[in-house]
Amino acid sequence: MAKLYFRYGAMNSGKSTMLLQAAFNYEERDQQPLIVKPGIDTKAGDAITSRIGASRPVDILLGADQSLRDTVGAKAPLGSVDAVFIDEAQFLTPAQVDEAFVMAVTDGVPVLAYGLRADFMTRAFPGSLRLLEIAHSVEELKTICRCGSKAVFNARRVNGEFVSHGNQVAIDGEHAEYESLCGRCYMAKVGPVQHG
Repeated sequence: MAKLYFRYGAMNSGKSTMLLQAAFNYEERDQQPLIVKPGIDTKAGDAITSRIGASRPVDILLGADQSLRDTVGAKAPLGSVDAVFIDEAQFLTPAQVDEAFVMAVTDGVPVLAYGLRADFMTRAFPGSLRLLEIAHSVEELKTICRCGSKAVFNARRVNGEFVSHGNQVAIDGEHAEYESLCGRCYMAKVGPVQHG
């Protein structure tokens, strides 16, 4: 049985690099992966680019109002797709995550979603929360803080200053910059962690 996988980590944990490598592995074995990215992520246009320079165009830029399953099926018959890879999966809607689960269970297409667990205010993205609830496999990808400890938080900087409020989505480099921090450094730079 195919599965829905969620691989999450703080910024700079290698999510896009791992996605690109896994998709390449499929292609190297004459398999057909489809690469999907939510259209809200305008950072690299219609491509996925990793920090180490690897890049490739996406097959589908998915709008928030589009059906994941229908859009993938329109690109290639589901029976011919060997895997669906989703970058920046935190930007999926919960309904699109549900469709990813159906694609895995009903259509037999493995879906590998890579993304952030929580935003700069330590709140789960709706897509990530749904992935944590229903994915068959959840794996944390690790990175380190500037102090050397394990980073678990994504801190936002605007004009060089750490901020604790604002819109949940601000694309890196366009409206803000981000840094992965451990809990101690997050509280020292941003402030206390607060619910709601």
